Amino acid sequence: MVERKVIFEEKEEEAMMKSKTSLVFAINGERYELELSSIDPSTTLVDFLRNKTPFKSVKLSCGEGGCGACVVLLSKYDPLLGKVEDFTISSCLTLLCSIDGCSITTSDGFGNSRVGFHAVHERIAGFHATQCGFCTPGMSVSMFSALLNADKSHHPPRSGFSNLTAAEAEKAVSGNLCRCTGYRPLVDACKSFAADVDIEDLGFNSFCKKGDNRGEVLGRLPCYDHTSSQVICTFPEFLKKEIKNEMSLDSRKYRWSSPVSVSELQGLLEVENGSSSVKLVAGNTSTGYYKEEKERKYERFIDIRRIPELTLVRKDENGVELGASVTISKAIEVLREQENVPMLAKIATHMEKIANRFVRNTGTIGGNIIMAQRKQFPSDLTTILVAAGAAVKIMTNSSVQEEFTLEKFLEQPPLEAKSLLLSVQIPSWRPVKKNGSALLFETYRAAPRPLGNALAFLNAAFSAEVSLSEAHDGIVVNDCRLVFGAYGTKHAHRASNVEEFLIGKVMSDEVLMEAIGLLKDEIVPDKGTLNPGYRSSLAVTFLFEFFESLTQTNAKNKNGLLNGGSKEISLVQNVQPLKAEAMLSSSQQIVETQEHTPVGKGITKPGASLQASGEAVYVDDIPAPENCLYGAFIYSTMPLARIKSIKFKQNRVPEGVVGIISYKDIPKGGKNMGTTGFFTSDLLFAEEITHCAGQIIAFLVADSQKHADIAANLVVIDYDTKGLEPPILSLEEAVEKSSLFDIPPPLRGYPVGDITKGMDEAEHKILGSKINFGSQYFFYMETQTALAVPDEDNCMVVYSSTQIPEFVHQTIAGCLGVPENNVRVITRRVGGGFGGKAIKAMPVAAACALAASKMQRPVRTYVNRKTDMITTGGRHPMKVTYSVGFKSNGKITALDIEVLLDAGLTEDVSPLIPKGIQGALMKYDWGALSFNATLCKTNTVSRTAVRAPGDVQGSYIGEAIIEKVASYLSVDVDEIRKVNLHTYDSLRLFHKVRAGDSPEYTLPFLWDKIAEFSGFNQRRKVVEDFNASNKWRKRGISRVPAVYAVSMRSTPGRVSVLSDGSIVVEVQGIEIGQGLWTKVKQMAAYSLGMIQCGTRSDELLKKIRVIQSDTLSMVQGSMTAGSTTSEASSEAVRICCDGLVERLLPVKTALVEQTGGPVTWDNLISQAYLQSVNLSVSSLYLPEDSTDEYINYGVGASEVEINVLTGETTILRTDIIYDCGKSLNPAVDLGQIEGAFVQGLGFFMLEEFLMNSDGLVVTDSTWTYKIPTVDTIPRQFNVEILNSGQHKNRVLSSKASGEPPLLLAASVHCAVRAAVKEARKQILTWNSNQPGTDTYFELPVPATMSVVKEFCGLDVVEKYLEWKIQQRKNIWYSLCL
Repeated sequence: MVERKVIFEEKEEEAMMKSKTSLVFAINGERYELELSSIDPSTTLVDFLRNKTPFKSVKLSCGEGGCGACVVLLSKYDPLLGKVEDFTISSCLTLLCSIDGCSITTSDGFGNSRVGFHAVHERIAGFHATQCGFCTPGMSVSMFSALLNADKSHHPPRSGFSNLTAAEAEKAVSGNLCRCTGYRPLVDACKSFAADVDIEDLGFNSFCKKGDNRGEVLGRLPCYDHTSSQVICTFPEFLKKEIKNEMSLDSRKYRWSSPVSVSELQGLLEVENGSSSVKLVAGNTSTGYYKEEKERKYERFIDIRRIPELTLVRKDENGVELGASVTISKAIEVLREQENVPMLAKIATHMEKIANRFVRNTGTIGGNIIMAQRKQFPSDLTTILVAAGAAVKIMTNSSVQEEFTLEKFLEQPPLEAKSLLLSVQIPSWRPVKKNGSALLFETYRAAPRPLGNALAFLNAAFSAEVSLSEAHDGIVVNDCRLVFGAYGTKHAHRASNVEEFLIGKVMSDEVLMEAIGLLKDEIVPDKGTLNPGYRSSLAVTFLFEFFESLTQTNAKNKNGLLNGGSKEISLVQNVQPLKAEAMLSSSQQIVETQEHTPVGKGITKPGASLQASGEAVYVDDIPAPENCLYGAFIYSTMPLARIKSIKFKQNRVPEGVVGIISYKDIPKGGKNMGTTGFFTSDLLFAEEITHCAGQIIAFLVADSQKHADIAANLVVIDYDTKGLEPPILSLEEAVEKSSLFDIPPPLRGYPVGDITKGMDEAEHKILGSKINFGSQYFFYMETQTALAVPDEDNCMVVYSSTQIPEFVHQTIAGCLGVPENNVRVITRRVGGGFGGKAIKAMPVAAACALAASKMQRPVRTYVNRKTDMITTGGRHPMKVTYSVGFKSNGKITALDIEVLLDAGLTEDVSPLIPKGIQGALMKYDWGALSFNATLCKTNTVSRTAVRAPGDVQGSYIGEAIIEKVASYLSVDVDEIRKVNLHTYDSLRLFHKVRAGDSPEYTLPFLWDKIAEFSGFNQRRKVVEDFNASNKWRKRGISRVPAVYAVSMRSTPGRVSVLSDGSIVVEVQGIEIGQGLWTKVKQMAAYSLGMIQCGTRSDELLKKIRVIQSDTLSMVQGSMTAGSTTSEASSEAVRICCDGLVERLLPVKTALVEQTGGPVTWDNLISQAYLQSVNLSVSSLYLPEDSTDEYINYGVGASEVEINVLTGETTILRTDIIYDCGKSLNPAVDLGQIEGAFVQGLGFFMLEEFLMNSDGLVVTDSTWTYKIPTVDTIPRQFNVEILNSGQHKNRVLSSKASGEPPLLLAASVHCAVRAAVKEARKQILTWNSNQPGTDTYFELPVPATMSVVKEFCGLDVVEKYLEWKIQQRKNIWYSLCL
């Protein structure tokens, strides 16, 4: 016995000596080997890629797996099958240790500027599908993965194409978020690879020109070879060899363990004694939702993916068994293979809506179930599996295997740490043939996004065994299982009372009505759940959808057997099944002008391919200087309180913390200033008292961003409110307490006409109506970020992601108490701004500079998404009260309007907002107008400018008033809009000099043209017919105008020609995705081309480079905002170029005389250098006061379809005609129009920026704040850019496009209101048999699913059934009589 023990120990020691001591993996074909002893197992892949490798294409945006910016391709090799599996993963959730033996490919790994771009990159560029570019590398990887996997099939695709279908192309990027483009061009770029798509049918691009034949177009498309993946080699050969010779990992030696058996795992758990400091890891996707897990200090991480029992897949006639570590994607694949079991296919279809593809690829079914069991995660998976009768196998801490139904398992106390979920068994329910019965099975979910990537408001799954009754007069429910989840309850819940009631019943409307009554008592959301009434109504909806078709008294059994699983029973289907989403389609009508070539052409954006490959450098991509420190903000969670102390939990300083910077660290001579505003400077840090939740209190500095973020969350602030006034958290309180900001007289708005006279002339009046608006978050993909580097002589260099470098510069100098020439602010590009990188970027840069100055080390920060959302404020909430007078024909004679705006704690840019509101409101001729705005100071984070600030609300206010007048008069709203459109004279009266000359007023022309362009009038009749024949789906159609005034500002520029003829252009306008650099480059080429040497303007274009903004190189930079910076910068550059041409003309003339022939650009510049001609010209463009403002015009028409039962809205079609004047670049302007519209769509339909009772933002993540996605944009999206001719006071007759089109998204909201109106009219007929009765209602903004359902009626199902039952009774009574 002793001898055997010695031998065993010797073998064990020998094995340990040979055991693995390092991780080996590949990134873009390069080998990486890391000693396990040196790795923190909590390190994520994105941290490693961004901080330890040169591959910065992987971006961090949300840190939750919700946006796709960090997506990479992971490749695994199976040595037994000799196959490589490639799939996308979210690198912000994936732990570095978990990629051992794998290969990672990033966007710059399959193509870049050094070895050549991949066709994916080039097509994204050619389809003009990138703007700020921050999300683009992740998009590229998603597309590349889709192509790679589509072309692994046995059937090689057609030459130059992929096996990818157009439908698959749309889904390829459905999990990726983009705030700039509006998605359409991204989808088109991906579709261009699909063999079932004609390139001519896709949107505007640089490959397909009008009149080209197909061969010419295909010849210009960047070449795609489906075998190129072999050249790219996603899994290198050296790694295959290492995997074949792989040694096991000593599970006891390191903090990361990878057991290969259940017994080994149990041994590890025994050693740790079930400690909560042990983390079992498979996909690690739970940290996206439960972010506190990232902050916990685990002693050991155990990777359970290599345990065979947890990865098994077993299929037989009884069902499917899936190991707990099987990924959701793999489970979908397995279930889809069971083609003869419809129930399993339906489960798979539902599972495709869980999270997004790159999360499903690593998230496991076991992890999802355990989250639901231990932490009450609102799981879709548990709901549908409970309905399917699934069971789970559990191994307890005593090594005993137990089996439970999933339903029972969920109800048990949280699974102990030493116990293990082994597998899930899903039975194969086939149609029951006994006694002619059949099995029905359906799953349901209602969520903000149809294709997933959003938690459900409620999910449900039902199964029922039904048969014809003995009397053959109806269908009887023999058995049923009704499961509901995610509605604000701990676990998936079976409605047992309803089940018991229904079993044995013959289905009828009366039975269904009684069942609904029981259901409403049983499915009750927990206290504190958002939209509880809506969620309860969804439960009723889904029960109704499932059983309503079975209530028909004329049900017949065609073949003596109901069709199992598919619900194709010969019954009248009154509830239309959800149709498959239509494919996206679009058309663009764009005029490219030659007059000022290359200005006017839709050239591809310079650097677009760099953005797609991920090589474009953003602030956080700049390599960290030596000894760099990292910061994280500590903010208040109280609205008004004294700050007594700042300390850490358990009074223990967290790992890596270097210090905490507060107002006490402001240097002598410096000021506690975080912004330099137009009206006042704000504090950088709260001092003795914090005045709002979200106010910055301090800046924590640590040795890494990870440590800084973790430590900031461990800070405990001791507050005291004794003796302080209650905080002001509402507009009403602010008015009551006179907590107001002053609005300078020029910005207060102005009256038009005589309001008293206008009201007296009115034949009808509506008095005291109200409209409310909430806020909206910017949701730039790149959060706030800065890097400050101390320089010699008390100087500071700061890299800031900002729209206004000069203001950042002034703020830092003021904070540090140094002259402005001691500070230098550099900005190359910004990953999305939308106004949020203006004022709100200043404190971020100032905090880094202050910390760097104090510690004399570089300091940077990349603000995490939650902190960014909580501290930046967003769009202004407001409350509007108006009275309007009008005549019987709908012509409005007077409008009196009062607006209360919530500015938050400080003024920021708030005094500018009323001007925007009034300007956009005045798109209609109100006869006479009285406009009054009150700016309220509240104890909430200061609001700021968000794309189209004030204008979007003002434009919608106008539509709401028009809608109400139409409703009052019972007149078609489109007629009321038309009768109140301006004549040129009335436009001049309301807008004064900025109305311009009469030919510039193109709105009436646009209004008529869109009717023709979109077939608006014909489609209205189609919509009317649709509504008459559809009970549960209603459509609406609406067109709205937009009038948007903009102002030009002084803007500097510099153009320099280098000795080789290359050209450097510098402007202080910042490239934030709006195409500023592109337009500036075109303008420089055009203007320099005026010298008419032998080099064409198109050739000059290739010689021009626009460089980053530098506040010491160029001053008086103003701000990049208001939609006019591109044209102002272009004009500044034109002035510079004119100066250069003037200097070069004498040189050219002399050369021509000397040589007698044409002069090339390079020869001209060489000669100019020899003659010491100054070839650098600076300018400051100054717009004339009389023409610095002008108006933009556009019209949008949208058609929508709402689901009356769920509130879901589908935008069927949107048509836009927008007047760009003579566009400087129609491709850029098209992108701006579409992107702005989709952002407006978010404001009007989806985005709720909510606060708690203390004013602290609670929608602070991708889980709770939903911007538009591929599946929520218009299914058909058509845009025409009007080339409206000469505008003599504009820059080459061009006009703005960045913000005005956002206002046109109101057409969707108005169309939804029209659809809801039809639903309400229908419901009124059920209530009182009074068809046509109409009452006005104010549909809130945003019109989310819950809002739409509420206004259609939360009890619409009950009302319908009551009416139906009463109708039958009435018929019976009449027959009896």
